[in-house]
Order: sequence, then structure tokens, then C-alpha cells
Amino acid sequence: MKLISSIKKYKNDLFSVSEEDVVDPSGFEIRRAIVHHNGSAVMMAVDDRKRILLVRQYRLPARDYLWELPAGRLDKGETPLQAAKRELVEETGYRAKHWKRLVTFYPSPGYVAEKMTIFLATGLTEGQAQPMEDERIETRWFTAKEIEQGIESGKIVDGKTMIGYCRWKRLSR
Repeated sequence: MKLISSIKKYKNDLFSVSEEDVVDPSGFEIRRAIVHHNGSAVMMAVDDRKRILLVRQYRLPARDYLWELPAGRLDKGETPLQAAKRELVEETGYRAKHWKRLVTFYPSPGYVAEKMTIFLATGLTEGQAQPMEDERIETRWFTAKEIEQGIESGKIVDGKTMIGYCRWKRLSR
């Protein structure tokens, strides 16, 4: 595909939106509005008892409080692992000795250019959370059975949490 045009329509501190046109060698054209985002790091903190740490916060687009794996955006020049380490402390207060990349994926590639990387964080040490000014975060440990029941019942509806949990379960067999 060859980019024909890209027009920035909106920009803020979190993302930008552009209208883009591309064409392939046969002349097939695609025009889309694309949300550009630096990417996100997702942390699957698992303690020595194999419990998973989730956070609960109000998500305005969902118009609801959601239980989910902690996550945050990559700051400019930051790697996904650097962001994961920073965000885990900010949102939960925990630090991890061991980090392992579980998976990288695009959550909604039809119109969002955000890439998420999920990391397994183990060897945890408790500390004081440092949430951002606009965050009100509740944390809670869940067993694997509770996560599965939450997904089955529709109480856990966050995609990155489902993907992270399924990937962790597969790798921990």
C-alpha cells in the first residue's frame, strides 16, 4: 500500500486522529480515520500464591467501572518494559523483580494504531501507589478461578485482561 495523503484532524496529550488515504498497485484505495497512540504496557502481576492483581476504575467510554489488568501508555521514548515498570508502581504500588513479555497485539486495528504489550510481573514487593491526578484506582487480588468466573459471567469484559489471562494460563501449564 502507498500512502496518498494524511491529514491531521485532532491532537491531544494522549493521541491524535488523522484521515489517511492509501492505494495498492492495482488501484484499490482505502480511506480511514485513524487514532494514533504511542502504545500501552499491560502488567499481569502474579504473586507467590498465583493470584492475579486487577485494578478497578471508571472507564468513561464504557460508562462503567471495570476490573482489568493495570495498564498505561508509553511516554515518548519509553520502551514497553520501561512503561510497565513505571505504571505498575503508579497504579498499584508494587514493584516486580522478574518481568516476562507474554504477548503484543493490536486491540482494535480497524481504526486505532495502538499496540499493547502484556508483561508477566513476578517477585513482587508491596509499596505505595502513585496514581495520576485523574485516576481513582481500587486494587484487588483474584484467584484464577475468580478470573475465569468473571469472564464467563460477563463481570470481566476488558479485552487485554482476557488476552493476558488466557496467555498466562497457557504458558503456566
